[in-house]
Amino acid sequence: MNSARLLLGRHSSIGLSYLLTTVVQGRAPMFACDAAAVLAIREFQRLDQEGFTRSIAYVVMPDHIHWLVELRAGTLENVMKRFKSRTALQVNRSLGRVGRFWQACYHDHAIRSDESLYRHAMYLMGNPIRAGLATELGQYRHAWCEWELKAPGGRLSFHGVDP
Repeated sequence: MNSARLLLGRHSSIGLSYLLTTVVQGRAPMFACDAAAVLAIREFQRLDQEGFTRSIAYVVMPDHIHWLVELRAGTLENVMKRFKSRTALQVNRSLGRVGRFWQACYHDHAIRSDESLYRHAMYLMGNPIRAGLATELGQYRHAWCEWELKAPGGRLSFHGVDP
């Protein structure tokens, strides 16, 4: 799908939560380098501190990121431009490379209910398991969720209450 079609119908609403996904150019595994993954995580945190977002969960996979986020200010387009620009500069610099880092677009999905928010968080946190990078929730070091992982059984709780 070309980038213009992804923009059709895109709407940003302050206070709404979104699942955002963006992919490294050519699906190159740039975030297989721990230092590069940490730079992406710091950028999620920086956008939270600047008041643009409130991160709910994220995972930095070797060749893409998923970010479950509440939009607090601006637009999705503005937030993703900041994220992609800053991470591209930082990761390229840290890896001693130049050139395009991210594919041109990103995918967004608006979350409309708490139940859906929880399901999307579980999908996101399970991504490293499905990719063979971890064997249980909470094990992959480049993933985070605001909900506690509770033992036994690695169950996630929704603000302390199982959904």
